[in-house]
This record gives sequence, C-alpha cells and structure tokens, in this order.
Amino acid sequence: MPPLAIYSCFVLIFGLLVGSFLNVCIYRMPKDESVISPPSHCQDCDHQIRWYENIPLLSYLFLRGKCRGCGAHISLQYPLVELINGTLTLFLFLRFGSTPVFLALSFFCSSLVVITFIDIEHQIIPDEISLSGIVVGFLLSFFIKEPGWLDSLLGILLGGGSLLVVAYGYQLLTGKEGMGGGDIKLLAMMGAFLGWKSVLFIVFASSLIGSIVGVSIMLLQKKDSKLAIPFGPYLASAALLYIFYGQPLIQWYFNFGTLNNR
Repeated sequence: MPPLAIYSCFVLIFGLLVGSFLNVCIYRMPKDESVISPPSHCQDCDHQIRWYENIPLLSYLFLRGKCRGCGAHISLQYPLVELINGTLTLFLFLRFGSTPVFLALSFFCSSLVVITFIDIEHQIIPDEISLSGIVVGFLLSFFIKEPGWLDSLLGILLGGGSLLVVAYGYQLLTGKEGMGGGDIKLLAMMGAFLGWKSVLFIVFASSLIGSIVGVSIMLLQKKDSKLAIPFGPYLASAALLYIFYGQPLIQWYFNFGTLNNR
C-alpha cells in the first residue's frame, strides 16, 4: 500500500476519534456541563459506555443504534458528526499534507462542526469556542506563513466589525435584533484563522447560502420572514467553501466580471 494511503487511513481514524469527542461537546456545552467528567454514559439508564461501545461509526452499527443497557435509541447525529469530522480531516490532509496549516485548520474545522450542530439545535454559539478560537487562531498565525499575524489581526477586526455594523444597522432600521453576538464573534474567529481576505468571501457566500436555504425552508414550511434561522451554519459552510475552493471561485468571479465588461 502506498505511503499516502497509509497516512490517509491514520488521519481518517484520528478525525473519527476526534468526532466522537465532539459529540460530547455538542451535548454538554449548551448545558454548561464538563466535557471531561463524568465519562460517557447513556442519558436514559446511566449505563457507562465501554471503550468497545464507543468506536466511531462501528459501535453504532454493531449496537444497531440502541443503548446496550436499556435499548434506548441512539441519535443518528452521533455517527454523522464522527463521519463529517473524519471526512473533513482527511480532505484537509490531502489538501495541505502533514503541515502546521493542516493541524491549525483541523482544529478550526472541528470547532465549526461543534458550533454548527449546537447552533442548529439551541440557536447559540458557545463563547468557549468562539472567543478561545480567536485567541488560538491569532497565536497560531505567528507560526504559519498564511495568513500571517497581520492578516489574522485584520481578519479579527474586520470579521467582528463588519457583522457588528450589520447587526446595529438592522436593529436601527427594524427595532429588532436580527443577528446575535455569537455570529459576530464567530466571524472574528474565522478572520483569525483565515485572514481578512476570507471575511469578504464568507460574508457574501454565507448570505447567499442563507438566502437560498432560508427561502426554501420558509416556502416548504409556509412560514413568514420572521422565522428564526440560525446563521452560524451558513457562516461555517462559507468558511469551508473558502478553505477548499475560495481562490478558484474568487478568480472565476473576477474573470466572469471582466468578460461581461468587454
């Protein structure tokens, strides 16, 4: 087996294992519970989950999606989070190789997975992730060539500042809060990891994705424009889009604009 295939297998397994821990974060953080103690257990019968019952993906299949102690249904979210994080980690490795950028973006993307699932269910973005992510992203920028510490700092200021202006503007026009502080801190965190240039792309792409998905949901559910839709997942989707396809999409956009102006 080629070395790349072997390394890729280890990276995938590592991503799946991290995904298992992310499930703990997703469940406990909104409840202000420790993600370290107590050990993983069934919420219905308090059955302590053994190591062989906690193997990513495989345990869910072997247990047929049920608790071994009481037979309670295990949410499909658990293997889904593991699979998403494992896949993202593998793709990052194939894109950036075994570099500091890969490690930094793996941490960043895992954070986005937790934020997305928490925001979808609870419509909150934990400060423990976003604020600490701003600090970690900025500190890492001193050791990584791209984006570099200056671009990272500008990304924090532009990311937090741009959404702050939008939030205040919307509130002044409508008298209602249209964007939470969690989204503002999340975009600042994205700027810290990806640099200021990413912020413009993420704001545009997330707004476009959010508009398409939001309108579709409102039409399907026959709800009006007052339907509360968390914006965090759209920001996360746009950030991932920037990581893997940002530069080609930006280049395509400018080339397309140049052709139209001829």
